[in-house]
Amino acid sequence: MKYQQIQNSLFKKNRKKFMAQMKPKSIAVFNSNDIYPISADGTMPFEQHRDIFYLSGADQEETILVLFPDAVSAKHKEVLFVRETNEHIAIWEGEKLTKDKATEVSGIETIYWVSDFDKIFFDLMTEADTIYFNTNEHYRQAVETQTREDRFIQKCKLQFPAHQYAKSNPILQNIRGVKEPEELALMQIACNITEKGFRRLLGFIEPGVWEYEIEAELLHEFVRNRSKGFAYAPIIASGNNANVLHYLENNQQCQSGDMILMDVAAEYANYSSDLTRTIPINGRFTDRQKAVYNAVLRVKKEATNLLVPGTLWAEYHKECGKIMTSELLGLGLLDKADVQHENPDWPAYKKYFMHGTSHHIGLNTHDYGELKTPMKANMVFTVEPGIYIPDEQLGIRIEDDVVIQENGAPFNLMANIPIEVEEIEELMNS
Repeated sequence: MKYQQIQNSLFKKNRKKFMAQMKPKSIAVFNSNDIYPISADGTMPFEQHRDIFYLSGADQEETILVLFPDAVSAKHKEVLFVRETNEHIAIWEGEKLTKDKATEVSGIETIYWVSDFDKIFFDLMTEADTIYFNTNEHYRQAVETQTREDRFIQKCKLQFPAHQYAKSNPILQNIRGVKEPEELALMQIACNITEKGFRRLLGFIEPGVWEYEIEAELLHEFVRNRSKGFAYAPIIASGNNANVLHYLENNQQCQSGDMILMDVAAEYANYSSDLTRTIPINGRFTDRQKAVYNAVLRVKKEATNLLVPGTLWAEYHKECGKIMTSELLGLGLLDKADVQHENPDWPAYKKYFMHGTSHHIGLNTHDYGELKTPMKANMVFTVEPGIYIPDEQLGIRIEDDVVIQENGAPFNLMANIPIEVEEIEELMNS
């Protein structure tokens, strides 16, 4: 891994929180991700399942974590299974976790080779009444590929039909949504790397450059600062491309007079940042571009101040819609009749701002976190309003990542990244 090793005290705390919510005589199992094939002998780069990483810090394929607080033997309350390494693997693939290194990374004393899993797990299941399965219940999930977790669940149900089943996901949604100080520090590093990338672009973007050249500049800056690269597929959308919310081609040439919307950010140690900035390609906003930009910026600032403990996510988005409606009236994009006769299920502002304002962020860009209960301190949300006007070839979105505080306004992890019109123009023209 490129990132510096994380202190295992974080993973110890995370496991303690999870096990505190488990039923008596229950066991929980977490599997690493597969390495997914492309074709022939090609594979996708390995990405660890964020749940096993959150609970163990193990960032390696063929890894299994077992949590069993009521195990008869104390050494089996926490068990990590890792792939057995050898000289052949070391030559062809490089260093893998040894048992000692797995303990150092995770803080788990009992380490077995994954080849011993079936035998040891069967013995542990004779002591358990309930098994927690780690199903994917994220509200945005739409996964069609069978995962290692899916295969394990199928096998386990056949092998242990008399056991009771429970879900890990509700516990993970609860505990992963509220970040530990160590997690916030890692997210700040990711945001700082993103800042370096964006500042690099302010001196690079000019009429005639290509969207993919901008992507390359960012990747260079991210990787040289110990990131794997982009936290998500980069959106680098000049001109009317900005009105395609998930524009990913990044293959057009940037034209003078257009704006360019860049939804781009770095990861660090598997933690995501999520930034959007929209800037003028020639370094100067027109009066109309400035008016729309500042309207979006005002919505972002007001929306940010609403993110306090006790806020309900659904009510928050309704309030953001009201704020946006006011700005769209001011820009002449809506009139009072549009608002008076709007469909409550699709308010008038949705014509120009059709997505949500905020989502949880952390180990996933769209992270775990409860959405139907009041917000809590140390939850981290994006704030990303936008106004999209295809008729004017203009789309503007602005986004930062903020931490809810126990008292006062949220803390902006991206506070040092240029955002005001005057600062952007000054930096682009210096």
